[in-house]
Amino acid sequence: MFPWFAMGHLTPYLHLSNKLAKRGHRISFFIPERTQSKLEQFNLYPHLITFYPINVPHVDGLPHGAETTSDVSYSLAPLIMTALDLTQNQIEHLLIQLTPQIVFFDFAYWLPKLIRRLGIKIKSFLYLIVSPATTSYHASPARMHQGNDLTEVDLMLPPTGYPVSSVKLHAHEAKFLAWKRKWDFGSGVFFYDRLYNGLSASDAIGFKGCREIEGPCAEYMEEQFGKPVLLSGPVIPEPPNSALEENWASWLGGFKDGSVIYCALGSEWKLPLDQFQELTLGLELTGLPFLAVVKPPLGCDTIEAAIPEGFKERVQERGIVHSGWIQQQLILEHPSVGCFVTHCGTGSLTEALINKCQMVLLPQLDSDHIINARMMGDGNLKVGVEVKKGEEDGLFTKESVYQAVKIVMDDENELGREVRANHAKVKNLLLGHNLESECVDDFCQKLQDLLR
Repeated sequence: MFPWFAMGHLTPYLHLSNKLAKRGHRISFFIPERTQSKLEQFNLYPHLITFYPINVPHVDGLPHGAETTSDVSYSLAPLIMTALDLTQNQIEHLLIQLTPQIVFFDFAYWLPKLIRRLGIKIKSFLYLIVSPATTSYHASPARMHQGNDLTEVDLMLPPTGYPVSSVKLHAHEAKFLAWKRKWDFGSGVFFYDRLYNGLSASDAIGFKGCREIEGPCAEYMEEQFGKPVLLSGPVIPEPPNSALEENWASWLGGFKDGSVIYCALGSEWKLPLDQFQELTLGLELTGLPFLAVVKPPLGCDTIEAAIPEGFKERVQERGIVHSGWIQQQLILEHPSVGCFVTHCGTGSLTEALINKCQMVLLPQLDSDHIINARMMGDGNLKVGVEVKKGEEDGLFTKESVYQAVKIVMDDENELGREVRANHAKVKNLLLGHNLESECVDDFCQKLQDLLR
């Protein structure tokens, strides 16, 4: 396992490793050396999953000691990628030493070529935690052959043959994605070129997901790239070994079931100050208890410096804004939590779908978050309500946050009832009838077939 040096990639790769280890497979997991301690508690099979620490080289412009994207601002992520590219010699030595049968990777597009040069019988398997819907919209051959000079208008439309008609972008999203197509994402390689080159060079492609939900887009990817596309199943995280920290358990325990709003926008995203304040004021407007886990906004060193005037006095004990790490999986499982305001990261959505809390979708400007929000909100699933934003500027208001929460929390609201019913169906699908176990078994069998 050689994932991109971001917690949102390392953690799902480890969850998948646990699923494979449970079936007796031995995994070598390449991980930045100082990051290992953060993930050890999630390694449920230490006798089968071995961490191999990678020394992340320093790159000019990075803070000393920075290893993952959570250590830096979004604008510095390309330098973390450059550092990952500079680990090629370490990866080469480890592959020669370990001689694995398959290497899972995502953004290290040079890995298939390295494996071929070594002459070792290893299959390169590009495994993405983002959905086939996202990948095929942005990086399928049908899209990439249009070139990197696509305009906002071009990107409002899906590529030729794209199988999901409900995915439509807003003007501000298309503007961002047009910029991203020319984003130098490390070592002078554009973001989507890096992804496309890896997809094209790998022996096979894999995604987190199941045929029941991701089938049409997985089949589209298979047709587009002319190689096997495997689905690992939803990769539902195993229950953590630890209990919810007492301070959170005690606070949540003070409210009735299904009444608390939990808001989390991922480990990397920072809102502008005005949007941070609109979010917190929108949560206040609901009149419900809430726990918001967000980073200090841009330009602020602390949460306290960004909180609107009089906010703490008004919300008192019913509202907490927190900037540190939290046990999200256990928070979402708590019976008091009835609503999850999410940035629409793939891992967070999976955790939400298998719990009772209703989803309010607040996608950040990232390609997978945007497509995820459409699939979950306006698409065939319709399991959440998206916060309305300005078409051109992409800004939300405290009122739009309040309205979205009100819809999913109101038993009398027609759209809210539809969303809750759909969520219950998807939850039953993911948790029932041995779906995940069968998906992982099928995934393992198809990995074995690759070796023949």
